[in-house]
Amino acid sequence: MKKQEQENVVPRPISRSDVATYFGKPESGFRDRLFVIIFEAETRAGRWFDFSLIAAILLSVVVVMLDSVSEINYRYGGILNALEWFFTVAFTIEYIARLWCVKHPLRYARSFFGIVDLLAILPTYAAFFIPELHALVDLRLLRLLRMFRLLKLTAYVEEYSVLGSAIIASRRKILIFLSVVAIVVILNGTLLYVIEGGPNSPFSSIPTSVYFAITAVTTVGFGDITPQTDLGRAITSITMLVGWSILAVPTGIITSEMTAQRFAMKRPPNTRTCPECLTTGLEENARFCQNCGAKLPIFERDQ
Repeated sequence: MKKQEQENVVPRPISRSDVATYFGKPESGFRDRLFVIIFEAETRAGRWFDFSLIAAILLSVVVVMLDSVSEINYRYGGILNALEWFFTVAFTIEYIARLWCVKHPLRYARSFFGIVDLLAILPTYAAFFIPELHALVDLRLLRLLRMFRLLKLTAYVEEYSVLGSAIIASRRKILIFLSVVAIVVILNGTLLYVIEGGPNSPFSSIPTSVYFAITAVTTVGFGDITPQTDLGRAITSITMLVGWSILAVPTGIITSEMTAQRFAMKRPPNTRTCPECLTTGLEENARFCQNCGAKLPIFERDQ
């Protein structure tokens, strides 16, 4: 059973304080010193390592971005390619060093940042050995995700979890909201098609009109399609004003859910139990069970 739990490790962010326990820190020797440098930024050598790695990541991302500009690639393609291979080899050595200096290399390889580290170097090798996969080289920009660990943003994993839980808890409300938005956009686009449609009109079909309605609701307004009639412009103006209010709805939904979760975390637990279905943790002011609907006795807080 224990062996199965070790094998079924789910990729997830690991905070710096848990690294030594989760990945396994060597007791002594060169592996222990290397572990301190790579994983523990509190030391002087660790800080220098992190600063150097941040610089390498940023420079490698700049190289990838410059390589995508055809004029720069034409003139300096050879230099950019050499720099890319330099960074790839350096990151490969770093990745191997991380695997070597921990007691449980498979745990690191299957962790969130272990997967990110692998994806940061894999595209270059894949494009070299299989030229058909050259389009995957843009995945090298995933190296930016490694900055989260180096900048200690993993200390906020709990806050990320609260946000994710709030989104999941409010998924039904968000789904209803998106359904209403979809209905409004489709009706608005259809109405504009009826009003603006014509032989030479840019509103040539309902899907095209719906596309314009989406840009109007989101207040983007690319300008490729514009209404020509006064009625069409009036409807578009109203749609844009409605769009401002629509954008605030999901923010309010998620914020209220996050507030409720924070309040629930700070609130002391109670043992109020339904006498019918034995559901525990019921609200103090509840008169009926939220599970079976049975009437609840008056609650007396635990002393």
